[in-house]
Amino acid sequence: MLKTFAVITLLTASAFASANNVSVQCATLDKQQAKILFERWNTALQTGDPGKVAANYTADAVLLPTLSNQPRTDLAGKLDYFNKFLKNKPVGTVDSSTVMTSCNSAIDTGTYTFRFSDNSAVSARYTFTYAFVDNQWLITSHHSSAMPE
Repeated sequence: MLKTFAVITLLTASAFASANNVSVQCATLDKQQAKILFERWNTALQTGDPGKVAANYTADAVLLPTLSNQPRTDLAGKLDYFNKFLKNKPVGTVDSSTVMTSCNSAIDTGTYTFRFSDNSAVSARYTFTYAFVDNQWLITSHHSSAMPE
């Protein structure tokens, strides 16, 4: 069903573009580019500035964070979470990653580990969904949950 919807959406967009003499540009993401996007996000974490981290997300992105049970659906919520999360000076490392891509959207899902300034660590499962917006990839949703013990 989802593949059918994606094909219909793409065909509709293509038909609209053709009728209006507009070319459809499809950006796709490969595993190396997904790694670069993670590093961009991880580098923003290491600045300690919640605003720099939040700049990686679309305005309406949903964050389901690792260390909070509260969904963050607006900028204020994301800033609140990252303000607390960044106090521990997290540094993330991707342990495994699977990337799926389509026209102007992508999913990167896998596992990562965060190490903190107090020498603690948390391993988690993650999913980043991305959209290609205004010539850049931005996070549209981010779900992270600590690994069960």
